[in-house]
Amino acid sequence: MASYSVKIRSAAQKEIRKLPSKGIRAKVISMINRLHAEPVLDEAKKIKGSNNIYRIRQGTYRIVYQIHKNKLLIIVIRVRHQKDAYKNL
Repeated sequence: MASYSVKIRSAAQKEIRKLPSKGIRAKVISMINRLHAEPVLDEAKKIKGSNNIYRIRQGTYRIVYQIHKNKLLIIVIRVRHQKDAYKNL
């Protein structure tokens, strides 16, 4: 299987920097890095009513991303606490 490129939107980068601890940041970044090889992780769930938008859990945080299979590209849209992750998606 081909390796995907992963782009993180600037808003998502800012959200990662604002996470409450280095440990949580490291876990989130590790999870994002796993997407290069496997864009739909076993724990990933497709967001209902969306076009190729998925979410993965990392503790109480959600990583929301979109897959562009024809371009072998993954775009991380947001990294937020579960209570705010799906607002205005």
